Amino acid sequence: MSDYDVPPGIDVLRVFCGPDGRHGNALGVVRDGRGHPDDTSRQRLTRELGFSETVFVDDPERGRVDIHAPGLRLPFAGHPLVGTAWLLDLEVLELAVGDVFARQDGEFTWITARPEWVPPRTLQRYASAAEVEALPGPPPGEGWLYAWAWEDEAAGRVRARAFPRRGDGVVEDEATGAAALLLSARLGRALNITQGRGSQILTAPAPDGTVEVGGRVLLDVRGRPRTGPTPLARARVLRR
Repeated sequence: MSDYDVPPGIDVLRVFCGPDGRHGNALGVVRDGRGHPDDTSRQRLTRELGFSETVFVDDPERGRVDIHAPGLRLPFAGHPLVGTAWLLDLEVLELAVGDVFARQDGEFTWITARPEWVPPRTLQRYASAAEVEALPGPPPGEGWLYAWAWEDEAAGRVRARAFPRRGDGVVEDEATGAAALLLSARLGRALNITQGRGSQILTAPAPDGTVEVGGRVLLDVRGRPRTGPTPLARARVLRR
């Protein structure tokens, strides 16, 4: 299956789009998770879709969701939660690790989460944004790497790229809310991150140890099911 040969019942979003509406990380959202009742079937679909993450909605009223990457189930991930909160217009998303609160603020959707919910990441600082941009691919090594550098430290502007390095076919992650959350918590300040080809992620740490992560979400019309978008998806687009 190609990236955009998407069966009915799945919305494809782009999360953390740039100011011009381009880029963003592709996300599949399965509106009714009952059609894929176990991890085996969910992993099969996740691999077929080929996105870095796919969300299965188990209870749209309560916001109970299940996040999968090719090869593993994730306890928390940033861009899937931002995208799902936007699509379903939810204020709370239920995960096993805890409740994630969401809000809409103009063109941005925000989630609030705790750094300890994020799976381990290596946050590697480079000397300049140019060095980050010049990386030809994942640097040698194992484990999830977030390569970052200051573009403008005084203004909190960061250039970043993300490399999962987990052997699942996802060589580079276009926009990674979880890693942005960890970086914001480590630096103790709000950030404006440009990641990948031009995606934008905003962060804002709070005194209670939580961090807000926000960005723009768009419905990817190339990823519409062949039967057309759902009424919910159409309503979300018309409201923006």
